[in-house]
Amino acid sequence: MSRVPYGYEIIQLLEQLAPKQLALEGDRIGLQIGTLNKPVKKVMIALDVLEDVVVEAIDQQVDLIIAHHPPLYRPLKQLLTDDGHGRMIAACIKHDIAVYAAHTNLDVADGGLNDWLAEALGLNDTAVLVPTYTEPLKKLVVYVPVSHAEAVRAALGDAGAGHIGRYSHCTFNSRGVGTFLPHEGARPFIGEQGRLEEVEEVRIETIVPASLEREAIQAMLAVHPYEEVAYDIYPLDNEGRRFGLGRIGRLPQPVTLGAFAEQVKTAFSVPAVRVVGRLDDLVQTVAVLGGDGNKFVAAAASAGADVYVTGDVYYHTAHDAQALGLHIIDPGHNVEKIMKEGVARYLITELSKRQWEAEVVASSVHTDPFQFV
Repeated sequence: MSRVPYGYEIIQLLEQLAPKQLALEGDRIGLQIGTLNKPVKKVMIALDVLEDVVVEAIDQQVDLIIAHHPPLYRPLKQLLTDDGHGRMIAACIKHDIAVYAAHTNLDVADGGLNDWLAEALGLNDTAVLVPTYTEPLKKLVVYVPVSHAEAVRAALGDAGAGHIGRYSHCTFNSRGVGTFLPHEGARPFIGEQGRLEEVEEVRIETIVPASLEREAIQAMLAVHPYEEVAYDIYPLDNEGRRFGLGRIGRLPQPVTLGAFAEQVKTAFSVPAVRVVGRLDDLVQTVAVLGGDGNKFVAAAASAGADVYVTGDVYYHTAHDAQALGLHIIDPGHNVEKIMKEGVARYLITELSKRQWEAEVVASSVHTDPFQFV
């Protein structure tokens, strides 16, 4: 049955795509204004939360803004409602519009902003450019009667447990005898109260990413026949999946730097780009990092990139890139606007799966402060 979701339920969906633990240290992500403990009929996705964006949200009767750039990145010393920033915050509060920011966690996320940028450029065989987070792994062990072992294995695998490299539903199984004595008030699936039972059981072992531990346990419990399920969780030293900033991949065939610059302009709908390098040089291996990528020029060169697509490149950073033999295309910071359509598509799909009635729209306000003359 369809219903209107609460704000925190929508954010739970978003955080499945961009978990908070992926954010870089010190990043001010999360709820910034208002409350999520309310029904949300309409969500707006925005790159920046500026006064014009909030006016748009008010006109469209939006309940929740999900932004990429946190509007409250630095601690406020005062809140003055006669300047633009203060008016923006006051308007959100007055009209009960909650504001939530997903910043570097969305940058780092698998299937998030940097993957959308790489996809728009037509890159193949993409990999993380700058690793920032390695997901912890755990071992889940559960004991189940032989009759239900297959159902439990399937539930665990479908919930994301047992993924090793390019393989899924990986488990190890060993048989043994389980014993238990049901006491008064117990409702045993096998046996009866006051009698020691011996049951042939299967010990199922599987690996679980820490972020999916809760989901895997719930899936296992849902199909396990016992009233009280015996299971163990062990921390592992094995390294899990790596996440990080930026992506590196390859174009289908080499192109000149000049031709690729035109491709970047088209892909990101920008009127101009800044280019470092000879326009007739051939490029094929491409690194891309949304936002300000100055810190990672050396990383792009070390990864073997022919050209690095990123924003806000400094004068001396461009010289550093030249010294490393790395070409640069700078389309500006605002290309991160690609997240508006990306997050909107994701949420629309997830809401539909649950039959939740909430409209999701992308802000139409252009927030790039720069123009070319």
